[in-house]
Amino acid sequence: MFTRRSQESQLTNPALGAPLRPGAAGGFVAAVAEVKETSILPMLTVDMENKENGSLDVKNSVENGRPPDPADWAVIDVVNYFRTAGFEEQANAFQEQEIDGKSLLLMTRNDVLTGLSLKLGPALKIYEYHIKPLQTQHLKNNSL
Repeated sequence: MFTRRSQESQLTNPALGAPLRPGAAGGFVAAVAEVKETSILPMLTVDMENKENGSLDVKNSVENGRPPDPADWAVIDVVNYFRTAGFEEQANAFQEQEIDGKSLLLMTRNDVLTGLSLKLGPALKIYEYHIKPLQTQHLKNNSL
């Protein structure tokens, strides 16, 4: 249901609280500031920042039910981590190889470069910018 807001025939969508503006084929389009996707699967909320080298800086969040310690991640948590980090295609390799958090923390550079059958570029980024920092952080947190 749409309501008129003023004499100028400006319509609003009560559900969005956003003004409607004329769209294609005589219809109206809501002006929406931000749209967020939702998923049935628990996803890792991340703060991503593009670095100069083209990688993404991913900061873990405790939200959405995923344990903050990667050692406690299930296979789907590992897969979702890499999907969220921008490695959608490569994330499937972690699923196929049943890599959970404990396995992820045990992986070597060679495991990632050869054992997952990934292209070299993404494999290097995955290891250097994601797996290695997760391993380092895990060791730091558990050596207190």
